[in-house]
Amino acid sequence: MQCEGDATDRGCARSFDEAQRVDMESFARFDAETFRAIHHPEAITVFASGARRMGIDAIMEALAPHFDNRHATWKWTERHRFVDGCRSAYILYETWYEIPSQGVSRHTLTGVTYIREHGRWLGIADQGTPLP
Repeated sequence: MQCEGDATDRGCARSFDEAQRVDMESFARFDAETFRAIHHPEAITVFASGARRMGIDAIMEALAPHFDNRHATWKWTERHRFVDGCRSAYILYETWYEIPSQGVSRHTLTGVTYIREHGRWLGIADQGTPLP
């Protein structure tokens, strides 16, 4: 027997799948407006370098060269996912960020936490860890 909460949780899981896809693809496609919209105003990012930015405005400022210059390639593979119904979710990605013309090549594990607020999934925290 299935209860109503299970159906709601499955719906939230499906909408989360779409939200995390939009998050990753907007970064890869240099779509700053969509990337900003999929993040909570009080989001925090800890870059693989250890640099920290708090608030979506500070995050967007730090990422401006990525969105403005459009030279990078961004690839990701999902390694782990946990969705807590309609409340929160976490994904661990293995990521590759490259700008060949500048000799930039970053391979990281990137963990992203999402919350559901006012019926929308929003990125609230991400942290990158360098890989060899």
